[in-house]
Amino acid sequence: MEQKYPLPPFTIETAKQKIQMAEDAWNSQDPQKVSLAYTVDSEWRNRNVFINGREEIVRFLTTKWENELDYKLKKEYWAHTDNRIAVRFVYEFRNKESRWFRAYGNENWEFDQNGLMKMRYASINDLEIKEEDRYL
Repeated sequence: MEQKYPLPPFTIETAKQKIQMAEDAWNSQDPQKVSLAYTVDSEWRNRNVFINGREEIVRFLTTKWENELDYKLKKEYWAHTDNRIAVRFVYEFRNKESRWFRAYGNENWEFDQNGLMKMRYASINDLEIKEEDRYL
């Protein structure tokens, strides 16, 4: 049986560990690696895009990182319960026209008993910034 530690129920320490693991995986910009933290039938809402399963996650992230260059993400603990974690985040990237953006948002995560994320709902807002205003 596939497991991704730490497993629920989460403490504040294990919730923060799970968040750091997610941040590290996303900053690797390796869609396959990121997808392994999710159940095979994981359900996402990312802005207005609905994604189901690891194969769609890999396709989505591949396209994302082909268009969001010099991507850098920071996640922050917000709250948790037994098998759910709420996260605030910010990331910055440059598009193919070399315009810089900062994205802010919140994610709500739900995990199965094996520590794999089965639901991820992300609300995200983008702000165009000047390169000299970057802080990540």
